[in-house]
Amino acid sequence: MTSMESQAIHPSSNPASATHGTALVVDDDATNRMVLKTFLKKEGFEIIEAENGEQAIERYRNGRPDIVFMDLMMPVMDGLEATRRIKSADSGNFTPVIFLTAMNEAATIVRCTEAGGDDFLNKPIDYLSLKAKIHAMERIRDMHRQISGLNNRLYQQQSLAEHIFTNIISRKNVEFEQFHYILRPAELFSGDILLTACTPSREIHLLLADFTGHGLSAALGALPISEAFHAMTAKGFAIEEILTCLNDKLKRLLPANMFMAAQYVRISSTLDEISLCNCGMPDILILDRNRTRIKSRVNSRAMPLGIEGGFDFQKAITHYQAEYGDRIILASDGILEATNAAGEQFGQSRFEQALLNATVYNEGMDKQGFENTLHIFDSFCGDTLQADDISLVEFPCLACNLPVWDIESLLGSEKEDSNTPTAHNMTREPPTDLPAELSLLMNASNLRTLDPVPLLINQISQLAGRPVPRQNLFVILTELYVNALDHGLLELDSALKNSAEGFEQYFEEREKRLASLQSGHIRIHMRIRLHEKGGQLELELEDSGSGFDVGDEEDGKNALSGRGIMLVRQLCSSVTYHSSGNRVTVIYEWDNPDRE
Repeated sequence: MTSMESQAIHPSSNPASATHGTALVVDDDATNRMVLKTFLKKEGFEIIEAENGEQAIERYRNGRPDIVFMDLMMPVMDGLEATRRIKSADSGNFTPVIFLTAMNEAATIVRCTEAGGDDFLNKPIDYLSLKAKIHAMERIRDMHRQISGLNNRLYQQQSLAEHIFTNIISRKNVEFEQFHYILRPAELFSGDILLTACTPSREIHLLLADFTGHGLSAALGALPISEAFHAMTAKGFAIEEILTCLNDKLKRLLPANMFMAAQYVRISSTLDEISLCNCGMPDILILDRNRTRIKSRVNSRAMPLGIEGGFDFQKAITHYQAEYGDRIILASDGILEATNAAGEQFGQSRFEQALLNATVYNEGMDKQGFENTLHIFDSFCGDTLQADDISLVEFPCLACNLPVWDIESLLGSEKEDSNTPTAHNMTREPPTDLPAELSLLMNASNLRTLDPVPLLINQISQLAGRPVPRQNLFVILTELYVNALDHGLLELDSALKNSAEGFEQYFEEREKRLASLQSGHIRIHMRIRLHEKGGQLELELEDSGSGFDVGDEEDGKNALSGRGIMLVRQLCSSVTYHSSGNRVTVIYEWDNPDRE
């Protein structure tokens, strides 16, 4: 197998074979054409003739000669204009043009060169000079063709590599019904990547990343990032933990002159809680449903990833209370720095106006507004060469974008269909195997830095030795753990989250109290029993806090903060709170996936 690396360009130093190809001779003097034809036929050329520049263009298009001999001064159209048009029609091929002239002035030579001429022959024509120039031009032409062939092969191989690369990067991405984006690379490979995923609890995670530069070198950093992002999101890790992992990985892998700017968004399964982190990229914008105003913007509060290890991303995350239909806008700097023919940048102001001027809302034609924004952008840039990768993302907070979930109805209704199997009415055989037990005690130091839920789910899966309902387990563990931490130890008031103003205050206060937590603990004990048709998890969770009023939590189940316990009760066959609410025992039962 021949590799491209083993091929070299070898310009021939010997005269070409007896047949050189076709020569176009352009001269208004028949005698001059006859003399030149005689010389060229001795060299093995087939001859095409033209009497002026206009004929020359026609003959060139029809005959595609290998070399052109062009007189300078001719009627109808001179040689300069004819050469310009021939070169513009050359389509990347190299067809040498040798001017025939009796003038030796420097100004004439400059004009011929600027028109696209490759060499000169003085009249009267000397046969030896003609022969030498033909051989020189043929060497250049052959080298050009060889380089073009190698470039074409390189492009084909890179196209194949890009196709495979893109599939590897995006194969695990989640597609959403109303999700609009463009990724326009400046070269074949893009340094901008878009990753999408969902957690077991139906949270939506979006990551738009921009690596230093563009092309293949910029794109290579995307491979490890994609794998880590999808793996950690699937296990339910928090946004700050995922960013920390990506940052540390890039710090180890990338050279010192490379980094990854990023915009990261987490959208809750109820579409009303959004966490955003901007690491060295343009502002993240949140528009209202009808594109009439920019409701919020999140500027960069963290440095790009891969520069400094151990960065605390928790402090860089912004929390936002969204309304149904709000639109999240992500963009790379390529769209802001794009220029028009006059050298003007599109800029932040024009970008925001383009978003708002694209006001079109129709539930069935949601993409039209996004396409209108692109039309405004493309009209501004015109035919200007793209200098950087361009990325634009719009995510509307609409119910159609939520991933399918088997207990979706629980979010909106307390009623159960008596004909539908639930945790409360399924008939199961009692577990027969001896239980596997697992205990975890988290002290203040652990609570400040670790999220135990992904770890516990993995342990349950390994102890079970067969597939388990990770999604439901994630919901149960997360809701109980968050209740214990937020209300039991940190003593936060969930009522704050019922207003837009209090929403951000709640998370700011949570971060502050968690960072200063010096005492307290949460104890988790699990018993896992398996039987032929499924399994059972008995979970006991206790915190060292003063507890909370479970009745208040249930009364507020339709507010932003009250859905968690309702979901746990719907999923579990038993939920029992002890003492003052700081200890809870739940029993969750499941059937094997292949049960008829």
